Amino acid sequence: MTEPDPAAAAREPILVAGVGNSWMYDDAFGGEVIKALEAGELPPGVAAVDYGTGGLDLAYEVMRGYAALVLVDSSRQGGEPGTLYVMEPREEDYAGEVSDGDALNPHAMDPQSVLRFVKLVGGWPGRVVVIACEPERIEEMGVGLSDPVAAAVQPAAELVLSTVSNLRAEATQP
Repeated sequence: MTEPDPAAAAREPILVAGVGNSWMYDDAFGGEVIKALEAGELPPGVAAVDYGTGGLDLAYEVMRGYAALVLVDSSRQGGEPGTLYVMEPREEDYAGEVSDGDALNPHAMDPQSVLRFVKLVGGWPGRVVVIACEPERIEEMGVGLSDPVAAAVQPAAELVLSTVSNLRAEATQP
């Protein structure tokens, strides 16, 4: 059995993808976290990109081959606005075929649809982690994050970096 190579694990590409609509208040959270990450130094082999509402572009990028995908988005989970969540979707939850009448709208691909599409075409990355923030305002159009969500941007950026570090460390475990 070959021992894991920590140097090789550090070179495995990881995509950090911010998603959300910047015209719908707190839905812009993913893009704001990407801006915070870009203001600092990313580890080698880590790409941070704001995909906005370009779910199809994200799906195609994921299919290029990544060891891991970290999605950053807003998500109603029932907590206080600004609460951060870490979730790990399981590949098997996205199994199955598209049936007659099922649609994948390329102009409205939310993270669930992106993962479903990627799974369908066989491009699932090694690991998928979602870092999400409980929004305060998301249903109506407007620009700017609410105060609690804005306050969560830097902690979320730090959480992304620690998640990337953990993913790399796990890749070196026998």
